[in-house]
Amino acid sequence: MTAPTTDDVEIRRIAASDAILDVAVSGPSDARCVVLLHGWPHTWELWRPVGSALAAHGHRVIAPNLRGIGGGERPSGRVDAAVVAGDVLGVMTALGVETATVVGIDAGVPPAVYAAARAPSRVDRLVVMEGVLPGVPGAEKFFAAGPPWWFGFHAIPGLAETVVEGHEDDYLGWFLTGPSVRHDIGADARRAFVSAYRGKDALRAGFELYRASDRNARLFREAFAANRLTMPVLSVEGGVVGDALSGQLAGIADDLTCTTVPDCGHLIPLEKPRELTEALVDAIGP
Repeated sequence: MTAPTTDDVEIRRIAASDAILDVAVSGPSDARCVVLLHGWPHTWELWRPVGSALAAHGHRVIAPNLRGIGGGERPSGRVDAAVVAGDVLGVMTALGVETATVVGIDAGVPPAVYAAARAPSRVDRLVVMEGVLPGVPGAEKFFAAGPPWWFGFHAIPGLAETVVEGHEDDYLGWFLTGPSVRHDIGADARRAFVSAYRGKDALRAGFELYRASDRNARLFREAFAANRLTMPVLSVEGGVVGDALSGQLAGIADDLTCTTVPDCGHLIPLEKPRELTEALVDAIGP
């Protein structure tokens, strides 16, 4: 299937909860809605090819920058899955969207899952990829040798942003071209990402996503103590996290489907946009 594309994207600044976010919006305003959540160190630009293809397929596409990322406000205070999920639902409300398919990758996975767990009437489908859920069993094999080194480095308050400031191109560039990426994501995307995280305050906003790990673990234990995900859930397996997330979801989702994108690294939306678009259209509907 050839995925059609469109570059008709509008960037809106939207007040959600107690933060103001930059949100990329495209597609028909009255169509079925898809919300796309990026990870670290990314922005909504991670979803540009896939979002354009989904809009051309007739979907309304909403791709916010996560709290503090890019041109939005950089509020102080903690950021965890509940806070970001609140932002996501707030953006939907501000745009008049009652229900949506919510898609998350990397650090966008915890808030996507938490939004589905706490507001199931507003998340009609959940699609997640290349991320893990703190405190949720099923990813023990992935963490057998311990978490990736940057998890600990990013988690220490104040340290990573002090060390990385002034070296953003080199440090962030390693994550955008290094061993987790098998196909070039393009210079434009890399420039957009590095620009969005340049400077201590911008770096801190991104690292706060890692500093929420313990809080997120508590949130998920509480959320799934007596409840499960009841909407259809699709786990898309890339080349880094693999089936670890699927293993976690198997214990908390009633209607789980798994699919693998072969010959792909971590950044599935930019490495294999056509294949991912096909998987999303199949899951969501034409």
